[in-house]
Amino acid sequence: MPAEPLTGPPRGPSAAEVLAELGALRAADAPTRGGRTFAYVYDAGLDGLDELASAAYTAFATVNGLDPTVFPSVARLENEVVGAVAALLGAPGAQGTFTSGGTESILLAVKTARDHARAERGVTAPQLVIPSTAHAAFHKAAHYLGLEAVVVPVDPVSFRADAAATAAAVTDRTVLVVASAPSYAHGVVDPVAEIAAAAAARGVLCHVDACIGGWLLPHLRRAGRKVEPFDLSVPGVTSLSVDLHKYGYADKGASVVLYRDAELRRHQYFAHAGWPGYPVVNPTVQGTKSGGLLAQAWAVLRYVGEDGYTALARRVADASDRLLAGLRGLGGVRVLGEPAAGLVAFTVLAEGEGAADTGLLLHLADEMRIRGWYLQPQLSFDGLPANLHLTLTPATVDRVDALLADLGDALEAARALPPVTVDPGLVELAAGLDPAALGPQEVAGVLAFAGLDGDGGLPERMAPVLALLDALPGALKERLLAEFIGSVFRI
Repeated sequence: MPAEPLTGPPRGPSAAEVLAELGALRAADAPTRGGRTFAYVYDAGLDGLDELASAAYTAFATVNGLDPTVFPSVARLENEVVGAVAALLGAPGAQGTFTSGGTESILLAVKTARDHARAERGVTAPQLVIPSTAHAAFHKAAHYLGLEAVVVPVDPVSFRADAAATAAAVTDRTVLVVASAPSYAHGVVDPVAEIAAAAAARGVLCHVDACIGGWLLPHLRRAGRKVEPFDLSVPGVTSLSVDLHKYGYADKGASVVLYRDAELRRHQYFAHAGWPGYPVVNPTVQGTKSGGLLAQAWAVLRYVGEDGYTALARRVADASDRLLAGLRGLGGVRVLGEPAAGLVAFTVLAEGEGAADTGLLLHLADEMRIRGWYLQPQLSFDGLPANLHLTLTPATVDRVDALLADLGDALEAARALPPVTVDPGLVELAAGLDPAALGPQEVAGVLAFAGLDGDGGLPERMAPVLALLDALPGALKERLLAEFIGSVFRI
């Protein structure tokens, strides 16, 4: 019998079989439509919007966004998308770039500030001044780009950044000061005008992280809600990030970073002609990239329109009003701060004490997941309590009453469960460990003890795991989380 030809693998499955496999995999995920997943998902609830975004992506999927001189449609689409953002959030002369998401927008803003300070002020040991509630992407940017992150505690009652403390933290090495509109963790808007003024007084750039609120807050204002100025119209604000895949309802992979002018934006760009290949100029971290994500964002913005976004913002605000009233009416529940833009965080209190009860809160998260809801647990930090985070979208409008009903039942069930406890001896031992000195076997042992070995998936109840993580020192927590993800992606 002749040998098999060495021309490649056997014929693959049919297209229908491949799609069926993907469908089976997708069935195990949290639902992204239907209004029961209150994190990670932004659903306009509009018929036909998903199909439009998919068709627009497909039309431009093979277009290479690397070179707009070869694919001029890329420049046209980007100019129109960024122009729409600048018109809503900018000032005369504002310039920007379409990016793959909020993290890339923030990375580019920090890179721009670092390079601007180096060129204009001679800063060689740059610092980034951020409130403790600033998104982790700023710490990632500092880590990647060689900046020192100077973290300023926030007000423990309002959860807003402290403008006076921020101003006091600025030094001659500061290249960027950050405010959030709103912060992801608690959904509250920082005092942007005060922080920007303090930065400007020292000749320092100020970035507003409006990844969450940049597209929602202006439309909330248009819908009649009170919204304080937070964008490039505020004196001293020099850059801003806004995600279109959040309250712009585009598919994931759509954000814009906006600058006060082109002179500042040029520090974002990378250009290189010192090699024998084609001249390279990259506005973003990515080089080659599909034009599909830009096209679908453009299509969604065009389709929904200003009046449509205003109507959607009004629905979010109405849902938020009902949710907040319902939460505040539940015994033992405390809403954190004054949520302003679709995000809500709340904690639960121990009976008879008035103090936040982390174990009870984590039991509650499990009980809600059993009932088909996903609320995002957030651990305690620097005196700020652990909480459950909810993202409201137009698709949740008809779900709020059902959520509140289940929440009351789940809280009663959680209070009846045995308390979540963490061995004090283990916590004491962990406090003395050097995370960098732990070997692979030691880390694997701790992960297995915590129920995070990566082999059998996550435990059915996450409360004991999260309670342990909550009790561990930050550096050890980060090491274990990184190793856990490494165990999940193990090929």
